[in-house]
Amino acid sequence: MLMVVPLLTMLLANGPLPTASSDDEIAFGIEVARKGLWNEARFRFERAVAKNPDDPEALNNLGVALEQQGEFAPAKEAFEKALKLAPTSLYIQQNYDLFREADDKRNRKKKKS
Repeated sequence: MLMVVPLLTMLLANGPLPTASSDDEIAFGIEVARKGLWNEARFRFERAVAKNPDDPEALNNLGVALEQQGEFAPAKEAFEKALKLAPTSLYIQQNYDLFREADDKRNRKKKKS
């Protein structure tokens, strides 16, 4: 999990995106993520996505939590869906780009082993 820190840094530094779709689950998920409570954060982001499957902010935050927990394939899916729903979101694009960079490094290391 080499590049997780930059994604976490972006999540924590930027906080939730200021949109009407940022509900209590997302806000609480971000709060517990800041404390390193990734199981709870993931649970909250999953609940937010369950309530609104087309919420790009919830999907983006879920992607961060999944990556933090080493769940790379579902994280990629969450980021890609978030970006498809909000293709002009620089915030989501940056998180996805950092994820892809880290994922590429992980995959190159696996091939060398």
